Amino acid sequence: MREAELRQQMVEIGRRLCDGGLVGATEGNISCRLENGTILCTPTGLSKGRMRPEDLAIISLSGEVLSRSRPSTEIRLHLKCMQVRPDCHAVIHAHPTLATGLSVAGKSIPTGLLPEADIVLGPVINIPFARPGTDAVPEAIQPFLPNHKTFLLSHHGAFTLGVSLEDAFHRMETLERVAAIYLAALQFGGPTALPPTEREWLASYAHGDLNGNGDPTRDVE
Repeated sequence: MREAELRQQMVEIGRRLCDGGLVGATEGNISCRLENGTILCTPTGLSKGRMRPEDLAIISLSGEVLSRSRPSTEIRLHLKCMQVRPDCHAVIHAHPTLATGLSVAGKSIPTGLLPEADIVLGPVINIPFARPGTDAVPEAIQPFLPNHKTFLLSHHGAFTLGVSLEDAFHRMETLERVAAIYLAALQFGGPTALPPTEREWLASYAHGDLNGNGDPTRDVE
């Protein structure tokens, strides 16, 4: 996509994050790679539901601000993802209520419960708490980036990687829905895992690879 199209898409996804209750106030950050290797990202201090295309910021992969708009200090998280993962073209950090609640409780979402969870999310890991907006955040996530694409940040929300903005958004939306199903199962006496043979089949998808997400044979509807 051209930059103008990506700007419009980022604004739309910011609105969808707000409408879906995945962020509130000025929470959350969105980023994506541009064709020239720079990073388009959401600005600091602005509701994700009230952004305009011209409000978005541009930075280099090393973190140099290249626009009037300034990114959030949380951009360090996004940059680390893209520096470590060449296959990652978009990152979304949000505060989904139920998924964040799991992180506060020190829990995550088990694999082998739902096909869409394993295929879309892969193994979900709860990253130990790091002070937001500091270098401690990229340092905390770095060891887990190569093998995961969906992350809980302890006491701090979640972030997802994607081959596109839409891909990263779908993963965040799926994370919150799966968290709701998991919590509902706990209320009904606890979840039961899929049969071992089905878990083995799902294990081939339960990894951090972002390639092939557009393959219709992997879609679960």
